[in-house]
Amino acid sequence: MVQEKIEIIRDKFKNASIEKLPELMTTYREDGRIGVGKILERAQKKLDAYNKELDRVQKMLSYERQYGECGVICGIDEAGRGPLAGPVVAAAVILDINCPILYVNDSKKLSEKKREELYDEIMEKAVSVGVGIASPETIDEINILQADYVAMREAVSQLAPKPEVFLNDAVTIPGIEGRQVPIIKGDAKSLSIAAASIIAKVTRDRMMREYDKLFPEYDFAKNKGYGTAEHVAALKTFGPTPIHRRSFISNFI
Repeated sequence: MVQEKIEIIRDKFKNASIEKLPELMTTYREDGRIGVGKILERAQKKLDAYNKELDRVQKMLSYERQYGECGVICGIDEAGRGPLAGPVVAAAVILDINCPILYVNDSKKLSEKKREELYDEIMEKAVSVGVGIASPETIDEINILQADYVAMREAVSQLAPKPEVFLNDAVTIPGIEGRQVPIIKGDAKSLSIAAASIIAKVTRDRMMREYDKLFPEYDFAKNKGYGTAEHVAALKTFGPTPIHRRSFISNFI
């Protein structure tokens, strides 16, 4: 019997979905060639990493399962509390916990490319997503914490169905009806909050890249409005833009 060429087997494994790998590995388990053995080793490592990710995601659904009987659950998080410029953005996300999205994590632990990929997947697969934005003017008028709450309430108002349980990243939000569960470092412990952190972060980063086109001297595409040395130097040289938070920059100008 003529054995398949190793190149053909390699292509089969390359094109196989993760769910098909175990069956494919069984098919070639008895092939004694060294090249096939290496293909099987790589496939096993890929499968092990996938199963490890499945376990991680299931652990991040512990709060969702704990409060599941209380009603519809959403996760809430924000991006942009610390920058000198730009809005603060909040997101609220209702996930289908029976179809969890892999690799969702605290947005700060993900690369920009991975965040962008997961943003699209969350928007496609989530039951509902809401995004709220509070402008620099609002931040200056009522302070960053209250502006954060404004953005969060706006995000929640866009959700359908209406949530009954809110998993929040360490805060209790005034003016929201329902059970609130503040979780310290929640974006690393709850999949719903982590998903919200990704939506908020990507939304704000995209806005800052657009602002960069209007105000290229400040390099907003790179610093996202945070007070880097280069940003502060530009602020001292050129003065504030309309998107700078006046209450945040008094020490610099």
